[in-house]
Formats: sequence, C-alpha cells, structure tokens
Amino acid sequence: MEVDPEEITFPEGSFIAGLRDWSESLPEALQWLAIIAISAIPFMESFVGGFIGVVIGLPFWAALLTAVTGNMLALLILIYGAHFIRTQIMKRQEPKELSPTRQKRREKAKRLFDKFGVPGVSLLGPIALPSQFTAPLMVSFGANRHAVTLWMFVSVVVWGAGFTLLGVGFLNIMAA
Repeated sequence: MEVDPEEITFPEGSFIAGLRDWSESLPEALQWLAIIAISAIPFMESFVGGFIGVVIGLPFWAALLTAVTGNMLALLILIYGAHFIRTQIMKRQEPKELSPTRQKRREKAKRLFDKFGVPGVSLLGPIALPSQFTAPLMVSFGANRHAVTLWMFVSVVVWGAGFTLLGVGFLNIMAA
C-alpha cells in the first residue's frame, strides 16, 4: 500500500508540519528549486534533499531526481573548478610548501585515496565527509575528473535513493 504524502497529517507545531506548511506556501517551481538548493549544501546533499522532498509531498522519483540534480550541479562546479586550479598550479615551476599540520592531513587523505580509489572514496566518502569535499580532493590528487564525476553520480544516486526511500518509509510509519 502506497501512502499519499498529502493525506498524512503531522502534529501541529512539529518541525515536519512546519516544513510542509512552509513548502505549501511556495509556488510549485520554488518547491523544486528549494530541494535543488538543499541538495547542493555540504552535509545535506541528495540524501537530505530527497528525504525532505518526499516528506513535503513530492513523488519519490521527482524528489530523487530533484535532489540528485542539485547535488550534481554543485559537484560539477567543484570538480571542474578543482581541475582548473590544479592545472594552473601544476604549470608553476616550484610547488608551494605546506605547513606540517596541513601536510599530515594531506598525506592521510592521500593514503585513503590510494587505498580505496575513486569508486571507494565516492561511495564510502559520504559516511565521513560530504561529496563536495571529497570530489575536489580526489581531483587535486590527480584523479581523472571524468571518472570522479561518473562515480560521484553513482554515489549521489545510491545515497539519495536510500534516504528518499527512508522518507517514504517514514511517511508509511506516520500513516499507520
């Protein structure tokens, strides 16, 4: 049995009721743009955007597609921006020296990248860091920007679908 999100009522004054009321006060196009914007924010990404999309009443596929779009727009800007910056820096004759603390952090991140590769960091990275951090970091280590984009897309869809399904499950529990 599929629950129509519009038919579920939440306790007045609850966060979710307020979120739904706020979203219903917006024109439909702005609801979609709000999900795109939420999904572009680090630590929110497609998983929070998709979850919120379902809770405010968007159909599963619309919530997922909108959330993935927002997350990927941010990632594309960051991935290709990181590639441009890396290319410009590599043209210099002498690389800039890092402080010991920054050098240790970079070495730790590089070890993890070498251990798991682009697919592993893309799929497992959201457990520890937002994809908006891990994607440009991989490119800065020399990973192919197209491979990073492809695997980040896979990761964004997988994580987004999982949390959007959690939103559907949440609605089903609330309807029971």
